[in-house]
Amino acid sequence: MLSFKEVVFRLLLSLFLSSIIGLDRESINKPAGLRTHVLVSLASTLIMLLTFYLNELHNSYEFTDRLAAQVISGIGFLGAGTILRRDKGIVTGLTTAASLWAVAAIGLSVGAGFYTGAVLTTILVIIILVVFQRLGAFVSKRRSSNITNITVVSVNKPGQIGRIGQVLGSYNVSINSIDIEHRDGELINIDLEVTLNRSNIKYDLVKSLASIEGIVEVSQYD
Repeated sequence: MLSFKEVVFRLLLSLFLSSIIGLDRESINKPAGLRTHVLVSLASTLIMLLTFYLNELHNSYEFTDRLAAQVISGIGFLGAGTILRRDKGIVTGLTTAASLWAVAAIGLSVGAGFYTGAVLTTILVIIILVVFQRLGAFVSKRRSSNITNITVVSVNKPGQIGRIGQVLGSYNVSINSIDIEHRDGELINIDLEVTLNRSNIKYDLVKSLASIEGIVEVSQYD
């Protein structure tokens, strides 16, 4: 049977490790912050301690696998509550849901006395949440810097969209979205959001589009 000091130590260690992760989520205003992460970890630790108590009481090991498995599956419902679907189909909260799952595993590890795994996992989770977030933001910023909008005013005639697409393809430009609006007379507005493979081709791209027969005007803006 675990001593009183050992129980207190494991609960406090669980609180400390989970608070490190919870503070990161709290600092960027995520749905599950400091208190949620700490409560999940403490509850997981207590459940693992409870399994030891029940195993000792009944002289059996049947409770360890059963209760621990219930924690892992049950935390999925709590994590699902942090996942939100916003406008334009953007899904947010997946990282917070994953951090809750990780905190539950850390709590179970502390409760079982696997301190090395719990501490190392906490360190790795913080590295993933902090360092990888900055790396992802850097990559996203570089990608967004190559996204530009082009508006083409053209005579409405067969094959014109295809000609524009050929020019864009020759510059290895990806079309993110296209919107066509009919104007008075025989003219159409073609609004394009494109991703350039290099930002220094904007001038040449606009010049090539303007040289297409039937193109009246080409404008580009970020």
